[in-house]
Amino acid sequence: MSQAIVRLLVSRLLQAGLVAWAVGTLTFLLTRALPGDMAYRIAAGRYGYENVDRDAAQAVASELNLDSHPLSAYAHWLGDLLQGKLGHSLVSGEPVWQELGHQLGHSLDLALTAVVLALLIGPPLGMLAGLRRGKALDKASLVAATGLRSLPPFVIGLLLIMLFSVTLGWLPAAGHGTAAHLWLPALSLALGLAAVSARVSRNAMARVASAPFYAFAMTKGLSPQRTFWRHGLRNVGVPVVAYLGVQLIYLIEGVVVVESLFAWPGIGHALVHALVARDVPMVQGTALAMGLLFVALNTLVDLACLAIDPRRRPA
Repeated sequence: MSQAIVRLLVSRLLQAGLVAWAVGTLTFLLTRALPGDMAYRIAAGRYGYENVDRDAAQAVASELNLDSHPLSAYAHWLGDLLQGKLGHSLVSGEPVWQELGHQLGHSLDLALTAVVLALLIGPPLGMLAGLRRGKALDKASLVAATGLRSLPPFVIGLLLIMLFSVTLGWLPAAGHGTAAHLWLPALSLALGLAAVSARVSRNAMARVASAPFYAFAMTKGLSPQRTFWRHGLRNVGVPVVAYLGVQLIYLIEGVVVVESLFAWPGIGHALVHALVARDVPMVQGTALAMGLLFVALNTLVDLACLAIDPRRRPA
């Protein structure tokens, strides 16, 4: 293992620790600052709003020690975090780790499918546009990318539901259970990601195609296809892969909205329900998992950039 990889992994490990503390602390403070009676919300999540009264709320507050001093509760939470304990859901009573393990798998399926679709749509179109600068394909891709990127994921999702579910009847509008349920939420995320990657790859391809080394490869007799595969693809791949780290913010934010829109049983959908029910351990656990997932995916992006670009490796 090279020194560059070791330094990268050590820095990302330290970053993961800082993210765990910062996300957990902010989540703790924000959930405590939410308006309304926390005990009543938790009791409503357990028993239903129609079955909750003041006595049930007081019983929940006493059971969970919700009246304790915030500093004491924070110190208890921080001690559990250092031991890798996230506690139990205040609504279901199940361990938070167990709940996250079930939900995170569904979110990863959705996120990875969206990334693969985005890479299959965006970079190929962008590279074609970069090789045909100023022509119809370049102008059309600019208009399409600008329009898609300006729309939030839930609007794209609603348009896809209207087209493929309501009008054409090809795909289910929501739910989970079959591969058909995955396509619309994944495509809702993928189109926004593809719009950005298409422009990044277009600009990178235009820059590489106008570089002297690219023109020299053509001059010495290589065909356009061979010149692209030998001298263009890797140079275009570096900025596209590197920009994935920035797009991960859009992906993680979009997962929360898209999962709620399509009733996809992932970590984003669980976070929304935990916030409504004031299930603090689940809120902290899901936010922590999303923060650490962001660090892990950024680490994979950096490792991919090291593998693609030999200039970033030490001599």
